[in-house]
Amino acid sequence: MKTVSKKISFADSLTLQSGQILSGFEIMTETYGELNPDKTNAVLVCHAFSGNHHAAGIKDGEKKPGWWDEIIGDGKTIDTEKFFVVSLNNLGGCHGSSGPTSISSESGQPYGANFPEISVSDWVEAQKLLADHFEINCWEMVAGGSLGGMQALQWTISYPERVKKAAIIAASSKISTQNIALNEVAREIIRKDEDFHNGNYLAKGRSPKKGLKAARMLGHITYLSESNMRERFGRKLQDPENKMDADVNYEVENYLQYKGEQFAKTFDANSYILMTKAMDSFDPAKDFDNDLVKCLQNVKARLLIASFNSDWLFPKEYGLEIQMSAIKAGIDSAYIELEGDYGHDSFLFYSDQYADALKNFLNSNG
Repeated sequence: MKTVSKKISFADSLTLQSGQILSGFEIMTETYGELNPDKTNAVLVCHAFSGNHHAAGIKDGEKKPGWWDEIIGDGKTIDTEKFFVVSLNNLGGCHGSSGPTSISSESGQPYGANFPEISVSDWVEAQKLLADHFEINCWEMVAGGSLGGMQALQWTISYPERVKKAAIIAASSKISTQNIALNEVAREIIRKDEDFHNGNYLAKGRSPKKGLKAARMLGHITYLSESNMRERFGRKLQDPENKMDADVNYEVENYLQYKGEQFAKTFDANSYILMTKAMDSFDPAKDFDNDLVKCLQNVKARLLIASFNSDWLFPKEYGLEIQMSAIKAGIDSAYIELEGDYGHDSFLFYSDQYADALKNFLNSNG
């Protein structure tokens, strides 16, 4: 699989949905496969909240493959022998694209908490400029799970002529009050860290790792299913020799401690706050009298909407609402409820049923 990692700079200013202006920005990208001469075989994959541009393959010196490696690659579901796949780290991220850890040209210091507020629509605008950079006039498919699925949906609304198919997986047209509440608890945990310094920790040479770790532990619980946790950990006690913390008693505690610790080493707290707020604010129907049917009226793409039966964070009702609105709007769409062993995170993992649905959709004509 041909893989190219590249940071692309955009000199033009980007006016954000908030009214703030980003004076030039950078997007970190990774592409797989090759663009055909007609530039008609391009697939955009949009990452979820904590994802990044590294969607497939294993980088030199690393053990962990890309976040959708089970789906993207030569001969895989999204076949890179046939399709040119574009993945990116969204604006506001912390893996190479312009975000809170970037240096502001005005102050010469990291943006920190002063990085502009970002929305899902802003991400789509930046991705549209990226498509222009590659001279891709129309995506064969835009796909993503969770927050990535929200971006796929927004693409069909913002640029109906530039998307042929959209795979909206484990996603929603707006998240629930409960999800907003969980996100706020996570943000408050970060803010209460003594090293947060109102978001200006980088300028002080600090990092709110304790708060970020705890926020991730809370979030990770919501990504899993109760049945998976029960089968995987039960009430098994942790081996004393492999404890992450002296106060840990159970394997599930140790697992969450490990996940939180690893996340806090690689992610930025301001990016965490910014991205969860972008998720909270996503509601494209609000610009159409809060009518999702009216919102989807101009969509031209074919839609595949998929939910997982073990996902309690983004349950099937979310996908069904999109599907019913699509039907009423006269859109060519299909809905499928899939079995998943990993709760909300099921969209990241291969299963025959999942792969067949996505592959048949991508390779279908019409």
